[in-house]
Amino acid sequence: MAGSTPPSEPSLERIHGTVERVTFHHPDTGFCVLQVRLPHQRDLMPVVGHASQVVPGEYLSAQGRWVIDRQYGRQFQAVAIELTPPHTVAGMQKYLGSGWIRGIGPVYAKRLVEAFGTQVFEVIEEHPERLRDVPGIGPRRALSIRRGWQDQKIIRDIMLFLHSHGVSTAQAVRIFKTYGDDAIRLVREDPYRLARDIRGIGFKTADRIAKQLGVDDQAPIRVRAGVSYALLEATGAGHVALPLADLVGDTADLLAVPPDAVKAAIDHETAEGRIVLFTIKGEPCIALAALAHQEQVIAERLKMLARGKPPWPALDVDQAIRRAEAQLPFALAPLQKVAIQQALTSKVMAITGGPGVGKTTLLKTAIGILRAHGVTPALAAPTGRAAKRLAEATGEPAKTIHRLLGGRPGGTFQYDARHPLNADLVVVDECSMIDVPLMYHLLHAIGPTAALWLVGDGDQIPSVGPGQVFRDILNSAAIPVVRLTNVFRQAAQSGIVFNAHRINQGVMPNLEGTPPGEGRSDFYFVSAETAAEAADKILRLVAERIPRRFGWDPLRDVQVLCPMNRGDCGAYHLNQRLQDALNPPGDEAVERFGWRFGPGDKVMQTVNDYDKEVFNGDVGWVTDVNADDHILIVRFDDRPVEYDFADLDALIPAYATTIHKAQGSEYPAVVIPVVTQHYPMLKRNLLYTAVTRAKNLVVLVGQARAVAIAVHTVDSERRWSKLKEWLVEGSTAPLSDL
Repeated sequence: MAGSTPPSEPSLERIHGTVERVTFHHPDTGFCVLQVRLPHQRDLMPVVGHASQVVPGEYLSAQGRWVIDRQYGRQFQAVAIELTPPHTVAGMQKYLGSGWIRGIGPVYAKRLVEAFGTQVFEVIEEHPERLRDVPGIGPRRALSIRRGWQDQKIIRDIMLFLHSHGVSTAQAVRIFKTYGDDAIRLVREDPYRLARDIRGIGFKTADRIAKQLGVDDQAPIRVRAGVSYALLEATGAGHVALPLADLVGDTADLLAVPPDAVKAAIDHETAEGRIVLFTIKGEPCIALAALAHQEQVIAERLKMLARGKPPWPALDVDQAIRRAEAQLPFALAPLQKVAIQQALTSKVMAITGGPGVGKTTLLKTAIGILRAHGVTPALAAPTGRAAKRLAEATGEPAKTIHRLLGGRPGGTFQYDARHPLNADLVVVDECSMIDVPLMYHLLHAIGPTAALWLVGDGDQIPSVGPGQVFRDILNSAAIPVVRLTNVFRQAAQSGIVFNAHRINQGVMPNLEGTPPGEGRSDFYFVSAETAAEAADKILRLVAERIPRRFGWDPLRDVQVLCPMNRGDCGAYHLNQRLQDALNPPGDEAVERFGWRFGPGDKVMQTVNDYDKEVFNGDVGWVTDVNADDHILIVRFDDRPVEYDFADLDALIPAYATTIHKAQGSEYPAVVIPVVTQHYPMLKRNLLYTAVTRAKNLVVLVGQARAVAIAVHTVDSERRWSKLKEWLVEGSTAPLSDL
């Protein structure tokens, strides 16, 4: 797509050539690294610059300077890039084979140009019936190619409009999918709707478009959108609400408008019912109305459920525990017996404790007792891995919460207050991961007579989404809580369990590699003075040392968990290096959104997708890439899921991941970079959570002082949430909504 060219400067040169390969292209910023064939030059030359869309085969004209990069050598740094469709047969073949037109991949691109030469574009657009003259192209593929070309033509028209306003190619495709042929009209009417409706477009992009469309800086529509954006950003940091003064100040600074304009916008949005004003510990706060309502309903439904009696008949609890204990190879601890007694006599309860304290034994025993008395349980956890662990531990089937509730396209659920789950008892594990919206939907689906047990580790990091639901429940005393604290002797001999509890108590873990009990050590520290050195050592540990010593698969059994995405030891950089080492992209790989995906790649879903029934944090494996049909197949557990190439921004490589993304998962071996470069995230609960993700082996890599910083730093960042107050003091949620 052609772009504007700045006036020539004496120091700038202009080059012309054909784009042979797109090494990297960031859809949001347009930054790209291209391999370009220049006339009369044998080797491809790297060109670095910005382009909204770039496809191999296009003709490039760029203005810039030749530089010598210390790492990559000679390259052309472009200040302006112009791209036009190819006019040669070779260029057209590369263009068509790049994967942008559904139904055409490298094979059919070659056949098409062999059949039609330089007239191939004209044939596709004006004489599509001739496509069937090409061997292998039947009615179905011809129709697919024609529709793909037409879609691209419409998209190109939309792109001409959107690119001129700074929107990327990937975003333009998604806008077209959402709004169809009305895209330009709808964007002109309210550009801020993009931030609400389109994944990957935030307020800043929408605001830039609005300004280019002539929206005034102090226009009410802009200020109101800014208020909503500030509140939405707060939910990303875990907040349900923001103090009124902070919201006014932050929004005024963001938009560069007077505070009075923000206050007027808040008054308007409050009157419209989109936001609400209430107090948290006496502080006036503002929240998105839907989110505040969900917290109210959580409090009311928990208290309503707790007021009833268990759905099973009265039991001789002591006798039931004695009989169950007789079936075990060991005696139950006194606190476990108290917990089981509490579970058998409570309709709603919470169970919390760290690793090795017997939560699994407690659950298995209590569920077994109730099973013998005809109780039907339903077990769930937030992630697939956590659900699988729960099933293995209890011997009962377990599902993800989304699948238990029957998640449907559009974010609705099969089971709700009108159609409750068919279960006498609902048991949910890893509850520290559950945010306000998910707990709201879960409690809606539990029938008024059913019992509910919430299980988790309250000392782990809270949910990625808004709220701190499990922690607030534990601290409210609104329902019975059992806190398991005694580490059993067998578990205490594990260096992982031993050191996890030390970290949780604010005590340095044993970094000498000596286990607290007998046997091989399962907790190690590898020293590295710098983050770059730590990254090198992590690569060798995962690719060579751990597989050689323990016989584990480096892809399936070893997981790198990072405090942050950024830096030499961040998940982003380590993913690139580990992918190159463990599963280097081949010819089948497709490049989208800054990543290359090929067969064998380990990937993670980053957003909830109810259509595909895959959810944030789910890990799968790429099994096939179909360049002709623009389809990539990922296998999650035993279920293949199709991704259109345009939707691959929902996936990231998962050779390394952040600790937050690993919540609820368990891996045979975990490697954790702990370096001062990640200082902002070095917190006790983060390190504790990472260590407790490992089943058989933990390796910390980095600096002892960074470990000390993490151990001694308590996460003091407050999450603005009113759930605890509503649990303690009561709420005003209308009963009709319960």
